[in-house]
Amino acid sequence: MEAGRQRQGRLWSNLKEVCDLLHISAAVSINSEELLFQHVQFKTGQRVHTIGQAFDTLYIVNSGFLKTVLIDEFGNEQVLSFPMKGDMLGVDGIHTRHYASEAVALSDCDLILLPFKKLTALGRVHLELENVMYGVMSRELVREQAMIGMLGALSAEARVARFLVSLADRFAAMGYSSKLFNLRMTRHEIGSYLGLTLETVSRTLSAFNEIGLITVDQRTIGIKDADALKTLRRLPPSRSRAKQNSAAKAKAEAEQQAADGKVLATTTV
Repeated sequence: MEAGRQRQGRLWSNLKEVCDLLHISAAVSINSEELLFQHVQFKTGQRVHTIGQAFDTLYIVNSGFLKTVLIDEFGNEQVLSFPMKGDMLGVDGIHTRHYASEAVALSDCDLILLPFKKLTALGRVHLELENVMYGVMSRELVREQAMIGMLGALSAEARVARFLVSLADRFAAMGYSSKLFNLRMTRHEIGSYLGLTLETVSRTLSAFNEIGLITVDQRTIGIKDADALKTLRRLPPSRSRAKQNSAAKAKAEAEQQAADGKVLATTTV
């Protein structure tokens, strides 16, 4: 594990390790070693909490990938977010004391438990800790608001492009490659998150691959032109894309032939 220590057969993290994971400053007035938080592991497909379940705990992702969803009366899912390392889960349960969404592991996960009663008791004594925790919750809210704004303002292609850029940035922040990564979520789940159909997501990824913005190999995505993805508004018509693709291939072949010619000339001399 990346943080923590063994105690009674379980993994625990101190306050400083929790704050580092959340990218916030630890409360200096609290002895970190005296305040430990337990880890719990979930397998792929397991539910961390369900809609309507009594709220008593916040969760911090130490490793792994998850999704949070709403489920309607017919069993249809609406994906709300894809939490990963450093994200906090369960904030939506504070108001009614029942979780308003369901959290499901998309891979094997390691989560740190923050009992809410313990957290509020500490906050009353250590105001600086209370303030930084409010800051973390606000950060999650701002991210959700940005998502809502994106859905209303951007085309389908731009939504997928921004989603890929956002994932790349988050992988980079975790110390992983921002140029090559695996999608833990399905095309259908991406579509639910972005307000698009599975077919639209698949077609858009194929188009990005066709014009050289990304490479696609099942769930493996390679980012070839991040700047173009950030500024993309709409894709050109398919006929124009075919012409661009042909021109790019012809240019690449010409450059390769020129390079081969230089090598041949050098070898002959």
